[in-house]
Amino acid sequence: MADTVWSLYIVRNRLGYLYTGITTNVERRFTQHQNGTGAKALKGKGPLLLEFHCQIGSRQRASQLEYQLKQLKKTQKEKLIKDQPSDIALYLTR
Repeated sequence: MADTVWSLYIVRNRLGYLYTGITTNVERRFTQHQNGTGAKALKGKGPLLLEFHCQIGSRQRASQLEYQLKQLKKTQKEKLIKDQPSDIALYLTR
């Protein structure tokens, strides 16, 4: 299934914590998180806000960028959310 496009996303919970994930369908995955059927880390922590998402391409590349994003400090993630870059890979290498 080489045509599957993966996306990277960031969700904020009611306490202000940021959760980063990857998926092939951001809307479906966000709905799962809202319904409590997504990640355990977000269960019961709503309301949730989808703060950022962008298409990446392959699962491997999405996983690599997810890892890089998870290494950032919260202030850096907040800046990314504010800037809403169109090319996350370039943004992370700055």
